[in-house]
Amino acid sequence: MYKTVDAFMETVIIKNPGQDEFHQAVQEVVESIWDYLQENPQYLHTKILDRIVEPERVIMFRVPWRDDQGIVQVNRGYRIEFNSAIGPYKGGLRFHPSVSLSILKFLGFEQIFKNSLTTLPMGGGKGGSDFDPKGKSENEVMSFCQSFMTELNRHIGPVTDVPAGDIGVGGREIGYLFGQYKRIRNEFTGVLTGKGLNWGGSLIRPEATGYGCVYFAENMLKIRGESFKEKTVAVSGSGNVAQFATEKVIQLGGKVVTMSDSSGSIFDKEGINSEKLRWIMDLKNIHRGRMKEYTDEFGGEYWDGKRPWDAKCDVALPSATQNEINKEDAQTLVKNGCICVAEGANMPSDPDAVEVFLKNKILFGPGKAANAGGVAVSGLEMSQNRMLMSWSREEVDKKLQDIMSNIHEACVSYGKEGDFINYVKGANIAGFIKVADAMMDQGVV
Repeated sequence: MYKTVDAFMETVIIKNPGQDEFHQAVQEVVESIWDYLQENPQYLHTKILDRIVEPERVIMFRVPWRDDQGIVQVNRGYRIEFNSAIGPYKGGLRFHPSVSLSILKFLGFEQIFKNSLTTLPMGGGKGGSDFDPKGKSENEVMSFCQSFMTELNRHIGPVTDVPAGDIGVGGREIGYLFGQYKRIRNEFTGVLTGKGLNWGGSLIRPEATGYGCVYFAENMLKIRGESFKEKTVAVSGSGNVAQFATEKVIQLGGKVVTMSDSSGSIFDKEGINSEKLRWIMDLKNIHRGRMKEYTDEFGGEYWDGKRPWDAKCDVALPSATQNEINKEDAQTLVKNGCICVAEGANMPSDPDAVEVFLKNKILFGPGKAANAGGVAVSGLEMSQNRMLMSWSREEVDKKLQDIMSNIHEACVSYGKEGDFINYVKGANIAGFIKVADAMMDQGVV
């Protein structure tokens, strides 16, 4: 039995060499639940920790396809089926050059606890490829997606593993993937979530991660008698999560002053209003343009190659990618008066940044709690598919609000430290207990 976190992590690192992102994710969880494990040694005696950090299945495969010039291209595909103790594997597919085994294992591991927090019956999984949809024609994206699904289809199913979208996988890609699955398997089932509304998708699904992140932040602010009204908000990213987080903040009376992409950030002290946001959505979703074009259209400042964390704000919503806030960024946010950080992306704050937030008693919502809205509505889409029905926009949005409120309550319940709520600790313990108890009930499997 391990005596310290370091002793356990030494074993994890030896077994998974070079997987830095995965090590980081495991350490963050284990550190925050360690005291709870000492008080409840049955989890240590049954080696739950050793079992929960080991994926049930790792699938890696070749994805050959032809580009528009007829040249054969070869990418690598993955599916990490991490844990099925409380339901079928559930988690997104990411298409991005940075995709590696380490990144997908970190995402799959986080997904276990995120899905557990939603209270819905979903296990944890993740997948994707090092394919980059940027700069590819429609035909090339379709060709890749069809080849990818030709292999993936044999490993997934509506009660086995239900993938969704992630970075680089939006409605277009889900459509091509679903079409190929249906063609090969000759069945119309809810095997993917994020589908189009006229072929099995759910209302509010595109908005869910961004809306859910804001709902979670709203719950955190209420703890201090605050709200989004008249708050200045810094958002990173310009994809799906960032767009809809911005939309919801505007609806709640806040002012979003930043957005970003991989090239740099825009700062608009007047605020991004609904009209400007519609323009950004058109720029990113239709024209696949760069955020720099915003300043040509509306003015403001463009910070080339910089993230948006120098902007003065009351609330920060990092919604781009992992490790986008470092120690210095966190210190800048605190110095500039930021009182609340809610992670729209997965692990956007590195460990040193998280330490700064917790030390300064900032309201800090970790990704597994704050961005669980996306997978929550994916779960609701699965339910609708199984019942062959669809709920109204209002019904789905109300269920999403209730789920985010319940996640917040669970975090508060397990994360209370005197007058301060450690949401990292609360989210990890709450997510862990449900999965660990299910694993113990089901024996050594």
